[in-house]
Amino acid sequence: MVQLTTDLIAKNVSHKNRKEEDFGQYLRKTTHLNLSDKNIDAIGDISLCRNLRVLYLYDNRISQIQNLGFASNITHLYLQNNCISCIENLSSLKNLEKLYLGGNYITVVEGLDKLQEIRELHIESQHLPLGEKLLFDPRSLRSLAKSLSVLNISNNNIDELEELAVLENLSYLRAADNQLQHMKDLEAVLNKWPKLRRMDLAGNPICHKPKYRDRIVVQSQTLEFLDGKEIKEMERQFLMNWKASKAARKKSRGRMTNEPADYQHFSGFETLYPILPFYYSPSLKQKPNFLILSEMRRREPLPRTMEKK
Repeated sequence: MVQLTTDLIAKNVSHKNRKEEDFGQYLRKTTHLNLSDKNIDAIGDISLCRNLRVLYLYDNRISQIQNLGFASNITHLYLQNNCISCIENLSSLKNLEKLYLGGNYITVVEGLDKLQEIRELHIESQHLPLGEKLLFDPRSLRSLAKSLSVLNISNNNIDELEELAVLENLSYLRAADNQLQHMKDLEAVLNKWPKLRRMDLAGNPICHKPKYRDRIVVQSQTLEFLDGKEIKEMERQFLMNWKASKAARKKSRGRMTNEPADYQHFSGFETLYPILPFYYSPSLKQKPNFLILSEMRRREPLPRTMEKK
């Protein structure tokens, strides 16, 4: 078993960095510590590193987040590609801004409800049980709502994004290689992200929907990149004009459909001059002259409502 301790740090620190000073003083001054890919199984006591800002522990075999209560100054924590199954023991990291947990065994995004400074959360490609998807604890999402700007949840069997709508400051969403498939659900949540600039949904079933890109570009006025491809203003303007033209044509067709009903409002004019049946004898040598009927109607006195004053 390989445990992260000050002795392990000492073995991995070059003598030129230590110089002549006491090793304890060196640890107290240390702000960046890189112990990635060292076969570390557990985080031991490294509390002498009280000024630690950035800790690299990726590509190890760590199974539990622990013994970091002293590290209130940490801003960047790299724990991707370990054996972690639960997000825990991070409540003391009040200044944490970037958390990397991709490639672990986490099933629920939780344990972040005491942290309100996180700007980036990377939790892609978890080793999930067959048929399960990554879940989100509402308390953690509410805590991240105002601070989180970058979220990477790619390759986690996620089939909807509705619960992430609370992340009002989200500017970059990576949700590639999931199971998103409903355009209406996506359009609804896009309205909740007024600062979204980049989004990557490549590898989702939704990408094969008709006019997938067009509908997203029209729905999100702030989006600048979709699936790695820039959205130019000319493209958005063209699609907006096309949508407006389509809506106008639909409205026009609706008015035409309602014309018979509207025409009934003018039926009162017809009652002033009803069409009378006109009979004629077959013995007449000429066909009836409808001009005569018209002249007869013209000579009749007008109804009182139509008399000239």
